[in-house]
Amino acid sequence: MASNGNGPVAVEGGILMPERVVPHPNSVSPQARAFLAQMAQYMAAGRPIYPPLDDADAWRKLRGERDAMMNAMSQGFFGESAANPTETMTVHTSNPPGAFAKDRIYFDIHGGGLIFGAGEFCRAGAAASAVRYGARCYAVDYRVPPENPFPAALDDCLAVYADLVERYDPRKIVVGGASAGGNLSAALMLRARDEGLPLPAGLVLITPELDLTESGDSFGVNKFADVVLVEGLPEVNALYASGHNLAHPYLSPLFGDFTKGFPPTLLQAGTRDVFLSNVARMHTSLRRAKVPVEILLGEAMPHGGFAGCPEDQDMYEDIRDFIWRCWED
Repeated sequence: MASNGNGPVAVEGGILMPERVVPHPNSVSPQARAFLAQMAQYMAAGRPIYPPLDDADAWRKLRGERDAMMNAMSQGFFGESAANPTETMTVHTSNPPGAFAKDRIYFDIHGGGLIFGAGEFCRAGAAASAVRYGARCYAVDYRVPPENPFPAALDDCLAVYADLVERYDPRKIVVGGASAGGNLSAALMLRARDEGLPLPAGLVLITPELDLTESGDSFGVNKFADVVLVEGLPEVNALYASGHNLAHPYLSPLFGDFTKGFPPTLLQAGTRDVFLSNVARMHTSLRRAKVPVEILLGEAMPHGGFAGCPEDQDMYEDIRDFIWRCWED
């Protein structure tokens, strides 16, 4: 590929792009454009600086700061804590207002890069999911690094799921999570299947972190266009994995064998999401394995959505529709 002075240039291993402006498109709502513009200002401050992997105190300090920020973002929803089945973690439960079907369960696994989001953020997420989906929600406050790297979080998710399928009909359970919660939700399905547990009626993976090797196209193409995540999380992934092979399916569910059984799945991402390739590749793999799968794509949407803009409301209505169809099948 030759350059005309203003165009791209072929370089070893890729394409050198010219300097350009990625516009906030008119194809989304004014609120979404305003969100993109606001987040671009934050992004301009630069990439977060992560501590060395062996500096546990620095990671704990960063985790505390990030959790405080996420907790502040989650104000407005309140769940009630419940006793947990393993006595080593907290499980939050929340019911929607008004009448609801008490036998239909949504098991929500919170996001936060597999390290952040414990406490109030997890509890508020349970309440938000209960309201959005109109069902009783359980959310596990799983253990996180640096004290508890892989497989502690997955162990906790499995313990709660095993308890739920004993107490409720698995055909009335849907499992889901966003970002890191999507990673753990998909990994949970593989591990539960491998350990002989029944699979749920459905699985919801919202902008899921399915590939900790970060090998997909969108990690390069959407870098900086995603004004929320901005780019990949190699340092965080390494801390969580703690020396285990990042390509193992329990760490990167994208590389799992889905022919042995996997629940009907809804995948969601945005066209500017760094994790878009995770969804595209997972969609292909599930179709080839004959697993029922649907995909939701948000126009110009970065990782995690637009923070409550109309596009987000439409997305959650579509997710709710999928969940209730799973329960009714």
